[in-house]
Amino acid sequence: MAIFVIGDLHLSLGAQKPMDVFPGWQGYLARLEANWRALIAPGDTVVLAGDTSWAMKLEDTAADFAFLQGLPGKKLLIKGNHDYWWNSAAKMRAFFARQGFDSLDILHNNAYEAEGLSLCGTRSWMLDAADPQDEKVRAREQGRLRASLAAAAPGCERLAFLHYPPLGPGGTAAGVVALLKEYGVRRCFYGHLHGASIRAARQGLVDGVEYRLVSADGLGFCPLRIPPAPPA
Repeated sequence: MAIFVIGDLHLSLGAQKPMDVFPGWQGYLARLEANWRALIAPGDTVVLAGDTSWAMKLEDTAADFAFLQGLPGKKLLIKGNHDYWWNSAAKMRAFFARQGFDSLDILHNNAYEAEGLSLCGTRSWMLDAADPQDEKVRAREQGRLRASLAAAAPGCERLAFLHYPPLGPGGTAAGVVALLKEYGVRRCFYGHLHGASIRAARQGLVDGVEYRLVSADGLGFCPLRIPPAPPA
């Protein structure tokens, strides 16, 4: 069994917002499915790092989530900035149950254990947003990240999954980075960036944390396998 991650699928099977109009996204759904089936087995876990569906309401996600349900693996969803359908954990899990989406769950104020690793995460927030309302959202997201990291099982390496980048060419989400260090996170995965922004993304080892961009087009619509925890 293995752990994979990919973000920003922007599925629109139940909405009129096809991504194929953007450069590099032509035929992406078929490419994504082919890559997914070639790599991922039923017992694997896949983290979806936000912006999963263009649907506006939870009930309108049915076609997109049915597509995901038909793919192998357990899928853990994180909220993205375009996931307007996102609702309370209880309502989302009840919806999944009614629809028979038993391979879907959410990563939100909690941690999920797989392959000796604790999978933790939250949406986070924009680096360059600085008005008072943004500060409130940023503080709330940092609280959610702390709750997720604190929920990790003892003795497991914590992996952090975010939608928004925690660092970029113009700055750093200081509160997020401080939490990663506080909880000993060594690997952090994030999405959100597309097009030219992919080339400018900060990736690699920064102050002891390995950062990796996992937006779908940044990965060539191929889920990224996460190596297991190194021996203690």
